[in-house]
Amino acid sequence: MKNPRDIRHLKRQKVVEDLFKSAFHKQRLGNKASEILKHLEEIDKHIQKAAPQYPIEKINKVDLAILRLAVFELAIEKSQPPRVIIDEAIELAKEYGGETSPGFINGA
Repeated sequence: MKNPRDIRHLKRQKVVEDLFKSAFHKQRLGNKASEILKHLEEIDKHIQKAAPQYPIEKINKVDLAILRLAVFELAIEKSQPPRVIIDEAIELAKEYGGETSPGFINGA
């Protein structure tokens, strides 16, 4: 991992946590997580296109939260270079996901 105390990384961690929690129950979300949920249909279409063999409802909830954040940053927000977003998504998958999560995130 590059720097676990990097403010951008910490913010992304919070967004992933919010998105993960929102999959199970309603709660107050941070601004970015709320913005992602507003674009959920568009984001999920991108994910389906990138990983057609994995239906959205079958993707691990942690991996899905990470993918949704990454796709939002890549396709909608566009404030960081794609390489940075992808690297960060893989790092988040290493922290929060299972053994196969980093490879899955990278492949998608």
